[in-house]
Amino acid sequence: MVTNEIFIDSATLRENVVSLARNIGYLPRSRRAARVSASFTVSNLSDIPSVTLKKGLVAVTSQRFGNSDFVFSIPEDITVPVNSKGVAQFFDIVLYEGSYLEQSFTVSSRNPDQKFILPNTGVDTTTINVTVNESSTSTIKNTYKLYNSLIDVGPETRVYFIQEIDGERYELLFGDGIIAKKLEEPNEVNIGYIVSSGSSGNSISNITFAGSLVTNAGTPVTQGLSFITVEGASIGGAPIESIDSIKKYGPQVYASQNRAVTAADYEALIPRIYPEAESVSAYGGEELNPPQYGKVFISIKPVNGVFLSNCLKDNLSSELAKYKVAGIRIDVIDLSYLFIEPSSNVYYNSNLTPTTLGGDDGTGMVSSPVRDDALKAIANYANSTELNKFGGRFKYSKYQSVIDKSNSAITSNITNIQVRRDLEPKLNQFAEYELCYGNRFRLKNHCRTIAEGAMVGFNIRSSGFKISGSADVVYLGDLPNANMETGEIFLFKLSSPRSPVIVKRNIGVINYKIGEIMLNPIKIISTQITKGTTPVVEISAIPYSNDVIGLQDLYLQLDLNNTVVNTVIDQIDSKTDVSGTNYIVSPSFDGNQLVRGAPVSIGGANGTTSATTPSTIAQVTTPVTTSQVTGIVQSPSTSYSSGSTSGY
Repeated sequence: MVTNEIFIDSATLRENVVSLARNIGYLPRSRRAARVSASFTVSNLSDIPSVTLKKGLVAVTSQRFGNSDFVFSIPEDITVPVNSKGVAQFFDIVLYEGSYLEQSFTVSSRNPDQKFILPNTGVDTTTINVTVNESSTSTIKNTYKLYNSLIDVGPETRVYFIQEIDGERYELLFGDGIIAKKLEEPNEVNIGYIVSSGSSGNSISNITFAGSLVTNAGTPVTQGLSFITVEGASIGGAPIESIDSIKKYGPQVYASQNRAVTAADYEALIPRIYPEAESVSAYGGEELNPPQYGKVFISIKPVNGVFLSNCLKDNLSSELAKYKVAGIRIDVIDLSYLFIEPSSNVYYNSNLTPTTLGGDDGTGMVSSPVRDDALKAIANYANSTELNKFGGRFKYSKYQSVIDKSNSAITSNITNIQVRRDLEPKLNQFAEYELCYGNRFRLKNHCRTIAEGAMVGFNIRSSGFKISGSADVVYLGDLPNANMETGEIFLFKLSSPRSPVIVKRNIGVINYKIGEIMLNPIKIISTQITKGTTPVVEISAIPYSNDVIGLQDLYLQLDLNNTVVNTVIDQIDSKTDVSGTNYIVSPSFDGNQLVRGAPVSIGGANGTTSATTPSTIAQVTTPVTTSQVTGIVQSPSTSYSSGSTSGY
C-alpha cells in the first residue's frame, strides 16, 4: 500500500496524487462557484456622481433550494455613474454563489519559512484577488496577478503562484527577487476570495438584494433600489477536480509541455484554459474526407449548456494561438449529437416477481417492477462516463448485462439498436445538409445483391416534413447502388402506412460504409417535430455493429426519451410451457417500419408534434395489456439537447 502511493497511477490518497501532479507542473482545478448575471437600478440619487456596490455579499436566495440557503457575492467593488435622471444602473453584473472572505498577512523577516495559506476548503481560485500594501498603514496598494508559467516574469513582475496542499486548501507563493518581485518586511498581503458550494449552487434564479451600496462620498444608500432581476438560472458550479481526472490530465499536460502539436495536446490544454469544458475532441484536418491540411478542429461540450457562444469560441482560439505551431489554423466548431435508441424485449420468470405492483393509480395504469428496475438501470448507464463524451462508446454487451442484472427475475433480453441524428432545417430557403454518423450502416439483406432479387432500400427512417411544391408530408428513403456501399436518397409519401409513393429521386447520396448522408439543395417549409422552438427532422439508421462509437466531433448520448422496454414472460423458465410450444420469439433486427413516428398518409393529418419530456422515472406508466407482454414504454429524460445538422 505504501509503495502504491509513490506513483500517480496507483496512488489513492488525494494529498499524494496532488503532490505527484505538482512534480510535473499540474495544478488541479479548484471548486467552481456557480454564476448568475444580475441587474438592478438605484433611483433618487440627485447631486451624486456615482454609486459603488461593495464587494462581498450582494444577494441571498428568496426561497430554500434543496433544504439549503445560498448567498451570492462579488470579489471586487463595482462603481457605476449616476445619469442625468438620478439613476444608477447596474446591468449584467456577475454574482458568484458563495461567501466572500479575506485573509491578511504581514511579511516578517523573522519567519523565513512564512507561508500564505488560505484556511478554508471550497475556495474558487478564479475569484482570488491579491493586493500588497507597503505597510499596514500605507494607502498604496499594488495588485498581484496569478501566473502559471515563468514566461516574461522578471524580478519586478508582481505575480503570485498557487498550489493545492492538504485538506483541499491552497497556498500562495510569491517571487524571490530573481523570478518575480519579492515580498519584504513590513509588506501587508491582503487576499480576497469566494468559498462556494460548487455544483449545489446551480439552477438558482430567485434571489433578493442583500448587498451594500455607498455613494462616492461613502454615504450608505438605503432607498430607491429596484427589484433585482437575473438572466436565467445560475450555472457553472462544479466540484473540485477529482482524483481520476488529475491522474488523466496531469500526465497529458506534462507531455504537451505547454505547446500544442498533436490533437492530444489540444485536448489536454483546453480544460486548463476553459475549466467549464466537460469533454473535448480535437483532430487534424488531414483526417477528414476530403482532407483539410493545416487545420485543427476542436469541439467542446461545456458543463452547462450545449454549445459555446461565438465570442467564447473566438477567445479560446486566441488563447490557444499562444501554444500552436505557426501556420496551423484553429477552428472551434459546435459539437454534433449522436443519439442511441435501444429497443429491448426483456424476458423474466413470472414466479420470481408479481406481474404488477402498486395497482391502479387512478389513471388506469399499473407498474411493472421488472420494467421499472430495467428503466432505472438504463438511466444510470445513460449517465455514466462511458457515454456523454467525445470518444464515447456504447457497449452492446454491457448494456444487455445492465438490463439482465437490474432484477433477479430477468432471464434474458433481446435488444435492437438504432442511431439517430437531428437535422435542423433552415425553413423556407434552399440549403444543403450533411449528416455524419461515424458508424457504418446496416443494410437489409446486406449479404445478397440486387441481382439476386434481394429486397433492399428503406434502410434509413425519417420523421415527416413538408417541402416547397408539395402539399403532402414527405419522408426520406434510400436505395443502394449495385456495390452496396453507396446509394441514392429519395423523397416519398405514404398512400398507407406500408405503401410508399416516390415523390422525387436523387435528392442526395448516402454512404453506408462510413455512415454519411448528404442532401442536395432542398427547401423545407415545415416539420412534424418541434423540440422546444426548433423544428427538426429526425433521421435514424441501424448500425452495422451494435457497439457504437462517438467519432471526432460526435457526442454520444443514449436517448432515454426514445428508449423502449417491453417485458415478456419467459414461459420456459416460468415452467408454464416447458416444451416451448408457445414461446414468444423476439426478432434480433428491427426493419419493418418505413418512417419514424406515426405515419401520415396522403390526405391525412399534417399537424406538428412537439417533443415532450417526462420529469422522473417514477412517472413512467404503460397501459394494462395481456399477462404475457406489456406495452411499449418510453423512458423519461430530464432534458433534451438538439444536435447540429453539420457533420465532420
